[in-house]
Amino acid sequence: SRTTHHGTTPDVRVEERAIVLRQRPYGQGGLLMTDRVFKNFELYLETKPDSGTNGGIFFRSSEGGSAYQVELEGGGAGGTGSLFGEMMQVSTPVTATGVQSVWRPNDWNAMRLRVEGDVPHVTLWINDAQIYDVKMGRNDLIGGRTDGMIALQTHWSSTYGPVAGSYDMSDSWKPGAAHRFRNVAIRELPR
Repeated sequence: SRTTHHGTTPDVRVEERAIVLRQRPYGQGGLLMTDRVFKNFELYLETKPDSGTNGGIFFRSSEGGSAYQVELEGGGAGGTGSLFGEMMQVSTPVTATGVQSVWRPNDWNAMRLRVEGDVPHVTLWINDAQIYDVKMGRNDLIGGRTDGMIALQTHWSSTYGPVAGSYDMSDSWKPGAAHRFRNVAIRELPR
């Protein structure tokens, strides 16, 4: 994305047959987006995020990054797998449960995401374990859109330590850390 608030200069490379995303410069993230828009689809990918990182898998995203988001934290920590909005409120946020029992820290983890319908019906599997199957309460996208790009997010952080009176992103990324993705496949589903 050339317009996202996370940053517009992420370090995106292919290393050892994997897509690798890092912050560049440190503190500035970004979005790696599909050229096409998708409505009904199934996304499969394998991911290996370093500890001390934060990002997500966006779907039905605008160029600026207003999207539904599946959280992805290094080591499968915290909210990994949870579903919420980026730059928009969602009618049915989902807290992923059971992720720690299936997540393999410091190893590759398979994620499969299925999205269908004008009002999104969202199913997520991690390492073949179904984490949730939920239908949003309404279509939450701005202007009634029902499709958008799929994106991989490198979250901004901008600080090495907490800043008084500000949102604390100091544990979001560590210098040199990366999110890795391989075996990425998108299958469009009938409309």
